[in-house]
Amino acid sequence: MAVVVLGAAVAAAACVPPAWGAHALLHPYRKPPSTPTALAHRDVAFWSGGATFRGWLFPAAAPHRAATVVYLHGIADDRSSGSWIAERLVPLGLDVLAYDGRAQGQSGGSACTYGVLERRDLSRALDELGIRRVVLVGVSLGAAIALEAAPEDPRIAGVVAVSTFSDLTSIARDRAPWFMTDRTIQEALALAEREGGFHVADASPVAAAPRIRVPVLVVHGADDRETRPEHSRRVYDALAGPKRLVVVDGARHDDALGRAWGEVEPWILEVVGGPVVTAGPAPAR
Repeated sequence: MAVVVLGAAVAAAACVPPAWGAHALLHPYRKPPSTPTALAHRDVAFWSGGATFRGWLFPAAAPHRAATVVYLHGIADDRSSGSWIAERLVPLGLDVLAYDGRAQGQSGGSACTYGVLERRDLSRALDELGIRRVVLVGVSLGAAIALEAAPEDPRIAGVVAVSTFSDLTSIARDRAPWFMTDRTIQEALALAEREGGFHVADASPVAAAPRIRVPVLVVHGADDRETRPEHSRRVYDALAGPKRLVVVDGARHDDALGRAWGEVEPWILEVVGGPVVTAGPAPAR
């Protein structure tokens, strides 16, 4: 579902007035979270920009490392897709936070803004949950949010960006059908910008990349037909700090993270580094 929503939204603008395409971009399908893994966790909630956000916090098994991994899901998805990541990382001493993004899952918010408001939501989550140091693992839209947030919040120690788009305008054009004019795309994006209360140009991981100084692991499926690997390569080339690019042979949009996990997990542990501690994040306020 997540891999086709943006494409379907843009395609809608080819068959109907641009207002319909803008509406589809701003209001992705809401997929309610499934029952989480049996792994111990607690429900958490935080407030950001007039909306309540809901998620799960999986506490690390002892001994505890001085970091939390935050999972950021893709469009039309929800926090439950991060449960398997918690199952892998909790036994290694890492807390894992997964929450439903703006206007998705069980979280509030009137519109998806492709990282513009979402990066502020992430900072509010860290504020309210008392989390001081994080590694972000984002997939698709979540990867874009992670990259856009990285130069703005000093608590972010590293980013795993999987199947990211380089900027909203480029991915909209990429996914538009051949018969859709550039004018129609621009009109749909302009309407989305006005109705969503954000600047489309700000939804741009490639623009954020030169300001990122923390380590970034960029992962993309070589056979991704939803978001071409060139998007990740553009972001990778623009990154100014420590970086690594993994293009996964045979992987498409949704399975790139799972296929690359053997490289992702040790990378996270290397970034986290430091001493093992015994105290986890402060309780939610």
